[in-house]
Amino acid sequence: MRTRAIQITAFGGPEVLQACDIELGEPAPGEVRVRQSCVAINFVDVYHRIGQLHGDGPKPAFIPGVQANGVIEVLGEGLESSGLSVGDRVTYANIGIGSYVSHRNLPADRLVKIPEALSDEIVAASYLRGLTAHYLLKRLYKVQPGDKVLIHAAAGGVGQLMVQWAKALGAIVIGTVSNEDKAALVQRLGCDYPIVYTQENFADRVLQLTDGEGVPVVYDSVGRDTFKDSLRCTRAMGIAINYGTASGQVEPFPLQDLHSKSLSVCRPTLRTWIAKQSDLHWASNELFELLSTGRLRIDVAAQLNLEEAAQGHRLIEDRNTAGAIILKP
Repeated sequence: MRTRAIQITAFGGPEVLQACDIELGEPAPGEVRVRQSCVAINFVDVYHRIGQLHGDGPKPAFIPGVQANGVIEVLGEGLESSGLSVGDRVTYANIGIGSYVSHRNLPADRLVKIPEALSDEIVAASYLRGLTAHYLLKRLYKVQPGDKVLIHAAAGGVGQLMVQWAKALGAIVIGTVSNEDKAALVQRLGCDYPIVYTQENFADRVLQLTDGEGVPVVYDSVGRDTFKDSLRCTRAMGIAINYGTASGQVEPFPLQDLHSKSLSVCRPTLRTWIAKQSDLHWASNELFELLSTGRLRIDVAAQLNLEEAAQGHRLIEDRNTAGAIILKP
């Protein structure tokens, strides 16, 4: 069958996202065909489009996108006892690039059913971001009640979920944002101390808020522009986690810089934390529970046609959109 897709044939700006038709074969044994209802735009899609991930990223030509959800249309062989059926609503993330399509064949063991209480749009807006928040807050560093945590880009897609989830875990949340409007937004979500980094040095403010001690964990998705100061406001025996590079890769630094405070540094990726099916379902179920009960809220800022992927990338890169951007095949 023919399926609609968005393809990248050269690294560059949003204009390199071009619509095309591709041939899709029958699902292989262990696979299902999904008719996709919502495709999420995540910032990693931008990294892939511009080639920022270098050796770790895809090379043109390729179909971008790492997350979507939809309805199962066809079951491949060997799935009689999989628990999946034609008509099930399912979601997925980090199976590999290729989600900017109308139909896709996917490995059944990497799909998760969507609860009836949640809409396709809310799941698309939150799934990859929520899985990321889960491993950062509950596994890589286990946030405890009373912990003071620093979350960079607190008004971003992952940041908003992390602020809310950290508060649900009992943390005292410090968050960096670029302007007063975003400060008000994250404060409404539960951020105790928003820091407008364009008005003051965030590390100085964190040290002031912690009586010079610093925080036990810094969640840094910005990278090059923030990481040096992130280390400065991490307390002794704490950990600075660089899970994104919105401003570019962290510049190399001497390991000896960590010595005086016995600091730890980590550069994690989601796929290792959900490689086991049991971990994937655990994280998904905890995310769905918080979404279903309203303890996590997420806004959908724009719903665009699949062919408008370039406009979606412009919106997410402008950083003036507080909610998620979704493509509808």
